[in-house]
Amino acid sequence: MKKTILPLLLILLTLQQLPINAAVANVSQESSYIEGNYVLIIEGYDWGPMVKKVVIPMADVVTEVNASDFKVAVMRSKEGVEMQPSEAQGGREVLFAYISDEKGNRLIEGNHVTLVLLVHPNNPLDSPIKYVFKEGRGSNQWIDYSMNITHTPTSKIWDTEADRIYSDLDRFDLKGTYTSDGTTLSYGSFEPEGTPTKKPLIIWLHGGGEGGTDPSIALIANKATNYATDEIQSYFGGAYVLAPQTPTFWMQSESGDYTRGDTDDIYNKALFDLIESYVAKHPKIDADRIYIGGCSNGGYMSLKLILEHPKYFAAGYISALAYQNQYITDEQIERIKNVPIWFIHSKDDTTTVPEETVVPLYNRLIAAGAPNVHFSFYEHVVDLTGFYGGKDYYFPGHWSWIYSHANDANFDFNKKPVLLNGRGVTIMEWLAAQKR
Repeated sequence: MKKTILPLLLILLTLQQLPINAAVANVSQESSYIEGNYVLIIEGYDWGPMVKKVVIPMADVVTEVNASDFKVAVMRSKEGVEMQPSEAQGGREVLFAYISDEKGNRLIEGNHVTLVLLVHPNNPLDSPIKYVFKEGRGSNQWIDYSMNITHTPTSKIWDTEADRIYSDLDRFDLKGTYTSDGTTLSYGSFEPEGTPTKKPLIIWLHGGGEGGTDPSIALIANKATNYATDEIQSYFGGAYVLAPQTPTFWMQSESGDYTRGDTDDIYNKALFDLIESYVAKHPKIDADRIYIGGCSNGGYMSLKLILEHPKYFAAGYISALAYQNQYITDEQIERIKNVPIWFIHSKDDTTTVPEETVVPLYNRLIAAGAPNVHFSFYEHVVDLTGFYGGKDYYFPGHWSWIYSHANDANFDFNKKPVLLNGRGVTIMEWLAAQKR
């Protein structure tokens, strides 16, 4: 009996062109798990980037894995930054595990195991960035994020990060810089594949906490990477995405303080030069379909550029507007009333108070006869996924940009659907249809 089974097994393995040990790998736990490196897989969520998965290498090909065999501990730190004990170190919950390749792609059998970790908006241990408040202002920054992964049956340990994967961020070129009159701006950019015809340009301007010289922060902290995802790209038939970054904050005045429209900021001229330069260097950009948007600080700057160059942009999409209405003149209202703009804001925003910013501005535009201005005014910013409480879970009211990135906004100030050719549309569907 044994003599007939073994040759048959060898024949089957040869026909399938698989190595013998791949199919019959009933290897011991001791030999299957090797100590050493791991790879982080980071995913974007509405509240920021999270370490969702970790990939660990095996000594041999394995065919099964048990999530309960693993324990994951995390340490978060950054030089010069004080962290509370609950955000500095602790355990991560392993939801499940599967066999994969080195990038976390699922396999029936292979030399790697991927652990899928629980993430939650209220657990700072899940995040590789931290909002750091220094010298009167805050900013999101990458921090040191270390894992210690233990296979409890064998006491094998993985404790050295070899790489990290963030597929949405990996779509972007993050090395862009532009200098104008002594001001240097960094930027991230995305180019659609195969552009036989001209494509539109989507410009996103980050909020006040994403300034610096690392455009990855400008893109990931608020999930602005979504504008390069297949779903949103499909509305535009492919689009360029440009995400400029200020060294400090968009609303900085010459004195170094915040302007809310009462005085000029120091970056709008250099930023517009950057945009014009980027368009000139990419002749496949459709100059009649350039869209500008941003949140909070970036909402201020989006409106600022529309006020300064109303005939340049095909449309604007602005969330959590920080530009105060009192500093916008009637002449400026007349100048921009024909520019298509879709505003998003939440009623419980205490940072950019809607009654001081977007509500009176919207009403003035409508009173002036603006034919294509919309305003999605939410009661709260809620969990759109439904995993963390859905409509019963409230994010801070200032975070209304979530509705833009998720392409959720689809109603006007009167609570009725925004219509395009008689059909209700979302903000990105609407944006893609606008043309100068």
